[in-house]
Amino acid sequence: MPLEPKRADIPSIPGALKLYQTSSIITGVFLLLLCAEVILKFGFQYELELGGPYGLLVPRDTVTAFNLSTAILIMHGWFYVLYLFADFRLWSLMRWPFSRFLLIALGGVIPTLSFFLEGRVAREVRAWLSARALSDAEGAEARS
Repeated sequence: MPLEPKRADIPSIPGALKLYQTSSIITGVFLLLLCAEVILKFGFQYELELGGPYGLLVPRDTVTAFNLSTAILIMHGWFYVLYLFADFRLWSLMRWPFSRFLLIALGGVIPTLSFFLEGRVAREVRAWLSARALSDAEGAEARS
């Protein structure tokens, strides 16, 4: 029998879901930017630079101003940490199996997966919350 969220945790689930959705989209966007940057850097031997004398694209290892390539890498890393925290929070509140946590965590490292998982997870959590609210309303009606 699968575990269900604890009654005391149910009010926290919508906020945890919102944090998960937001971090999922931001992490997914930065992962796509990172993929494009890696292709640009290792496939075409260019890096991204802001404020340099030669424009946005410069030959690899010649960045003299703000290294946008490195900034994208760092920002994806930090947003992935937030994504993992949001994943853990939602996973622990919903009391899903550990394999579910691992699957959702992969969304931050496999390009575009976070977008698909975000929609699927949000639908499932909202459906569970709706079903729970309906059963609570029916239970309150039966008691009165």
